[in-house]
Amino acid sequence: MSTQMQQLYQQVILDHSRERIGNTDLLGDATQGPHGSSHQINPTCGDEIEVEAELGADGVIAVRWTGDGCSISMASASVLSDLAAENTVEGMLDIEAKFHELMHSRGTLEGDEEILRDAAAFSGVSKFPARIKCALLSWVAFKDALNQAQTSLKE
Repeated sequence: MSTQMQQLYQQVILDHSRERIGNTDLLGDATQGPHGSSHQINPTCGDEIEVEAELGADGVIAVRWTGDGCSISMASASVLSDLAAENTVEGMLDIEAKFHELMHSRGTLEGDEEILRDAAAFSGVSKFPARIKCALLSWVAFKDALNQAQTSLKE
C-alpha cells in the first residue's frame, strides 16, 4: 500500500472519529420495530460501546450507538452505522464477515472498497493486534444486537 493511500485511509478514520455517524441517543423500548442492543467493553484499552439495531419494514437496519473510546473504535462504529443505513440484513452480514476477515488478516489483505467502502480504510489497523479489538468492538456489538432483533422478529 502506498504512503499516499495510507494517508487517505488515516484521514477517513479521523473524519469518522470526529463526525460519528449513528452516535445518538438510544431508543430502547421506544423503538418502533424489532430491535436488539448490545453493550461491549474492550478490557485491554477501556473502549466501551452500546449498539442498538432496529429492523425496518423496508429491510434496512437502523443502527444507533453511544460509546467512549479511541479514534479507531469510534470511527469503526461510525462506518458501521453508515453502511447499515444503505444495506439489508443479508448485505450487512456479508460486509461484517468481510470486515472480520480483513481485521484478522494481519495486514495480508486489502479491503475491497466496493464492498467495505470506508471500512476498507481499516486495512492498516489489522497489522496491529492490540488495535484489532478496537476496530471490531462495535461490529461484535452490532452482530449481537442484530441477532436479538432477528429473534424478536420471529417471536
